[in-house]
Amino acid sequence: MTASPAGTGTFQLLATRRFGPFFATQFLGAFNDNLFKNALVVLLTFRAADWTTLSPGLIANLAAGLFILPFFLFSATAGQLADKYDKARLARLVKGLEMAIMALAAAAFWMHSFAGLMAALFLLGVHSTLFGPVKYALLPQHLREDELVGGNALVEAGTFVSILLGTLAGGVLAGTVAQPAWIAFGGFAVAAAGYAASRGIPAAPAPAPELAVNLNPLSETWRNLAFAGRERSVLLAIVAISWFWLYGALFLAQFPAYAKYVLGGGESAVTLLLAVFTVGIGIGSLLCDRLSRHRLELGLVPLGAIGLTLFGIDLYFASPAATDGSAPQALAALLGRPGVWRVLADLLLLGAFGGLFIVPLYALIQLRGEAAHRARIIAANNIVNALFMVVGALGAGALLDGGWTIPELFGAGALANAAVAVGLCIALPEFGRRFVACLTPGRRVVEIPARAAVDRAGRGKIGGS
Repeated sequence: MTASPAGTGTFQLLATRRFGPFFATQFLGAFNDNLFKNALVVLLTFRAADWTTLSPGLIANLAAGLFILPFFLFSATAGQLADKYDKARLARLVKGLEMAIMALAAAAFWMHSFAGLMAALFLLGVHSTLFGPVKYALLPQHLREDELVGGNALVEAGTFVSILLGTLAGGVLAGTVAQPAWIAFGGFAVAAAGYAASRGIPAAPAPAPELAVNLNPLSETWRNLAFAGRERSVLLAIVAISWFWLYGALFLAQFPAYAKYVLGGGESAVTLLLAVFTVGIGIGSLLCDRLSRHRLELGLVPLGAIGLTLFGIDLYFASPAATDGSAPQALAALLGRPGVWRVLADLLLLGAFGGLFIVPLYALIQLRGEAAHRARIIAANNIVNALFMVVGALGAGALLDGGWTIPELFGAGALANAAVAVGLCIALPEFGRRFVACLTPGRRVVEIPARAAVDRAGRGKIGGS
């Protein structure tokens, strides 16, 4: 691998061939997923009678379920493909699939087919499932160890920004275009741009080209978890990452109702909450690389967990009394309400500490997972992530139906996060030791775990700076 200068900064990675095209590819993919998904939900919510007899609430849940179902069905297969074939080539094939899906969606819009739109949404979930193992397993092949934390920080920050922008763009498209097929045409243009970006990704040779693909998702998922379990810290990182996605989804899913019934705002308030939380994630992710001095520093994980707990609890106390939501306030008036700025500060800091929590965990999996099985370990992580998010959504729905308020749900989630953090430090004392080292003056606060020798077999020779 042609090395970049030792002084390469985090943002300078965006200008390198080793990272820039990949970053653009994954950014545009996440943007497109959320553009289409949100545009479809908004369109079918406000014009449901024109498309189906299903209720808007059922449509929203059906859409969410169809998008996440492929993670359970195909993640195990996706991990095997990413270990068996060149990941750069797979990225281009996935982008080609994305363009085909948008063409299908355009046809479904034109033919006024609700079933066709749901099929397109399911296939977009398949697209994301296939790209997931490629996304995280490719980074260790193209980046040095001292670049890996920064690369992950950019990916996490970029992912959340693309989710925000895609969600906003989807809502705007759904509310402004006269012919819904333009939504799919816009998605096709984004997919084409993603394919063009993927053409610049350098080769990432397969670490296990002899692998025989097992199409049974149950047995292969179990095998993938077994691969992760060979290194205890990797398996615990998967559990911690999955908990983070459950915890984060707990907040994100409640933003519309929280903005309307707690803050007393309208759609602009929902956008504001999502934007503040997203900016926080980006700040925390990038700050993680700076605090760790471009090395894996596990002491930041307990620090992130502490912030996630404290500001989740403070959000419970900061939340104003509930309203009936019948008279939403304009954004300017809403910002003048007592306590709203404290709520926004809590959400910003929740996102920031979430970035500190999640980035080292992804880097840990990439550094300590065996290179020959890395994509399959990432696939196992994606499956467990999806499982946690579904269980969390069901649990939150049950608590809200049982009479809990949204602030009470946030507070309970924060307390549960504290329990998870304590359990994580007990299960892997290295987290606690590194956290203490970070707080102790005069002690070295960075850690560079040796990459397994087998990892060298997964590296390809690539050009570019």
